[in-house]
Amino acid sequence: MKKLLLAAAIFGSTATYAQDSIKKSSDLTISGYAELYYGFDFNRPVNNTRPGFVYSHNRHNEVNLNLGFIKANYDNGNIRANLALMAGTYANANLAAEQGVLKNVFEANAGLKLSKTSNLWLDAGVFASHIGFESAISKDCWVLTRNISSENTPYYETGAKLTYTTNNGKLTLTGLYLNGWQRINRVDGNSKPAGGLQVYYKPTDKVTLNYSNYLGTEGADSVRVRRFYHNFYGIFQLTRKLGLTAGFDYGTQQKAKDSNEESHIISPVVIARYQLAEKWAVAGRFEYYKDKNGAIIATGTTNGFQTKGYSLNVDYAPFSNALIRLEGKVYDSKDDIFARQNTLTNHSPLVTTSFAISF
Repeated sequence: MKKLLLAAAIFGSTATYAQDSIKKSSDLTISGYAELYYGFDFNRPVNNTRPGFVYSHNRHNEVNLNLGFIKANYDNGNIRANLALMAGTYANANLAAEQGVLKNVFEANAGLKLSKTSNLWLDAGVFASHIGFESAISKDCWVLTRNISSENTPYYETGAKLTYTTNNGKLTLTGLYLNGWQRINRVDGNSKPAGGLQVYYKPTDKVTLNYSNYLGTEGADSVRVRRFYHNFYGIFQLTRKLGLTAGFDYGTQQKAKDSNEESHIISPVVIARYQLAEKWAVAGRFEYYKDKNGAIIATGTTNGFQTKGYSLNVDYAPFSNALIRLEGKVYDSKDDIFARQNTLTNHSPLVTTSFAISF
């Protein structure tokens, strides 16, 4: 309780200051974000919590804070650093495995430019994941709630990364040395580091292409299994008003240490967004996630986790830094995996509304 009150005090006092002066100097910037939401799960879970594979907007029938943070960014062209402290139901759910105050760390990293003539940086610390086109900041995403694949790949990573961007800004290459799959502290008993690569290509302002991967081990050394994960996506602005995002994730994981047998994870997603007017937009989504052997999402059922998702949201932006959203969403699973009162069902409908503001 004391930690929560301290976080709230820091958040409140810093937010008040940031509104008076967003920038303290030319090199230091203070910014913030807050998203309040209300979600109603028509299955009415008795613990008021959405299914275990959902980490964002995961509370039922209550008004709550999904994510709020205060961020300090320093960049003088040769040295850069970020520190952001957060609170909210996202932090409680997604960082449950982290220790103590680390649960409230959204970002904590520093970087050094390695070349005077090239855009080559070395950064270390806690930073945003290199996997996927969504982030924990819902306001920056086309749909209100996150994809299943986004919820079950890292939102954050800890380690070091080397990043190179071409002079024209069209191509960015990143190599990463990591503590693990969304870990600040490495898993006890695991001595193997993880790593990943990212290729980000933006040939025009209307096309973005990305490939990211991750290679690491899960579990202590005595039982560790190899995980190899791939993420592909493309973002296309088809017309001035119509945009399309398509993503595909494919992962493998050993079924047991030293085994040649592997579990497979597959997840395609498509999102279309249409700008109705200056302040109004709509977006629709279809997604599918298959993890039959429960490598990432375990159900204990015959067919494992094989779930389709459909959603439609309406967005209203009264100001450039504020967004009001309403989304209807349905999950359909092959097995009965969703809690409904005192029984299980394969169907999960949800309505969510949110108000987000950045400064």
